[in-house]
Amino acid sequence: MYPHFQDAELENWHDFEIESRREIYALLRAIGEKNQLIRMLIQGEADVCVTSILDVDDAADAVYLDCSIDKEQNQRVLNSRRLSFETSLDKVRILFAAEQVEAATYEGNPAFKIALPPTLIRLQRREYYRISTPVTNPVRVLIPLPTELGGSTTFPLADISCGGIAILDNKMILGDTIGKNYDGCRIDLPEIGQVTTSLQVRNSLDLTLLNNKTNRRLGCEFVDIPRGMLAYVQRYITKLERERNARVAGLT
Repeated sequence: MYPHFQDAELENWHDFEIESRREIYALLRAIGEKNQLIRMLIQGEADVCVTSILDVDDAADAVYLDCSIDKEQNQRVLNSRRLSFETSLDKVRILFAAEQVEAATYEGNPAFKIALPPTLIRLQRREYYRISTPVTNPVRVLIPLPTELGGSTTFPLADISCGGIAILDNKMILGDTIGKNYDGCRIDLPEIGQVTTSLQVRNSLDLTLLNNKTNRRLGCEFVDIPRGMLAYVQRYITKLERERNARVAGLT
């Protein structure tokens, strides 16, 4: 779909394809309001133009883009059969494309106009990407423990990523031993399914709350998680991402 984004590092990114018109509109509006620069590439050319979003017209289903002071470059853009765009919003790479671009004016100045893209890709590094899990109805992980520690116990998650989870252990049941493994852990992901994997404690953080109670957060890494289980995790992250985008777009 985005032929010029062939760099090897794309293999290390987790992508979310967004098809909701309202989500796409909200994201492009935010890019424009933050004056984010956009790389614009003409299919078949190595030349990269830099542009920005001037306006997103919801009623006209159109996006207005700044054009270059170079008239020849502008003409090449207008003659192109396909344009690819790359920008970022809050450290997340955003990719979209346009099949056709028109010459237009915006507030009396020359501009480009494209249709609101039907889809948009958000890319974020897997190893850095973490998304908070719901607070009101928390996702829980069941960890098998010896009888002297109370047997199998469930713990609420603070966040989840393709690499692991953060657990809230407010009763200090698990201890804080870095490198300790817990086998046969089960995570129930709402509307997705149950994930079974081993977990290894990678970091521990104790926080003192305003009521003087201590809250322990354990960062745990998935160990030898089966590919099918990882697919569940990715689907759940995508679900949370879509719900968050919907809130941004004012749908919920």
